[in-house]
Amino acid sequence: MPDPTLPNPDTPLWRKAAPVLFLLLWSGGFVFVKLGLQYAQPLTFLALRFACVGVILMLPFLWLRPQVPDSRSGWMHLAIVGVLMQPGYLCGTYLSMKNGMSAGAVALITCQQPILIGLLAPIFAHERVDVRRWAGLVLGVGGACLVIVANASIKAASLAGVMFSVLALFALTAGTLWEKRFGAPVHPVTAGIVQCLVGLAISLPLALSLETLQLQWAPGLMLSLAYLVLGTSIVAISLLLAMIRHGEASRVSALFFLVPPVTAVIAALALGESVPALAWLGMALAAVGIHLVMRT
Repeated sequence: MPDPTLPNPDTPLWRKAAPVLFLLLWSGGFVFVKLGLQYAQPLTFLALRFACVGVILMLPFLWLRPQVPDSRSGWMHLAIVGVLMQPGYLCGTYLSMKNGMSAGAVALITCQQPILIGLLAPIFAHERVDVRRWAGLVLGVGGACLVIVANASIKAASLAGVMFSVLALFALTAGTLWEKRFGAPVHPVTAGIVQCLVGLAISLPLALSLETLQLQWAPGLMLSLAYLVLGTSIVAISLLLAMIRHGEASRVSALFFLVPPVTAVIAALALGESVPALAWLGMALAAVGIHLVMRT
């Protein structure tokens, strides 16, 4: 009998690399959102991001003629996932940071998603979360909290900032469960275009009504926009949806426990922020928790 702790040799290479690549891209997104918000209003920045994604994906969509949903319900489920995972999650994240929340505090709140998934997956996705996985989830929460507390970034400047972070948490959780329960295989280009169009249809009217559409076309804005469009909205979201379809939602969501630690490391390298010893302990706990949850 094969050892369940060893990787399956028949697993495609992209599925082996997907968790690490997704984790790096998603964690780096918090740093680049913080950078971009120095030059743009949050909803305006988000609408610009969705518009850029749509333009970039339109060419491969017209060239590849990828698979599209073959029923009205398929289009509906794809749009619902798009609303939850794109404008739902991202609006909450951007507005939270704009209202004084640090990137680390937002990461701490949104990384509690695996706990909600563990509680709700048996109901909505028909998954069983056993004792070993619950132990891993608890270790993941503890490790993530240690990282944020060690970096003293858990302070929130306003109640609105906390509420927007919680909104982002619930939107991401709902999108994950909806994709696992109702999602059907569809080409990532198709999914990307539908999601960015839905995101633009929601974020642009909000930006027009609540903001002045001010942008400072500085190098920092261009760098942030390029990373968020290519690295996060196109590659990371495609990897996340693919991993959800090919694995259990509770296991895939456990990767979010490593987002705050990895974000801390990226911030240390990119922004020169220090990583205290307590934070390294938190990273180790989160890694152990991930191992317990992700074991086959």
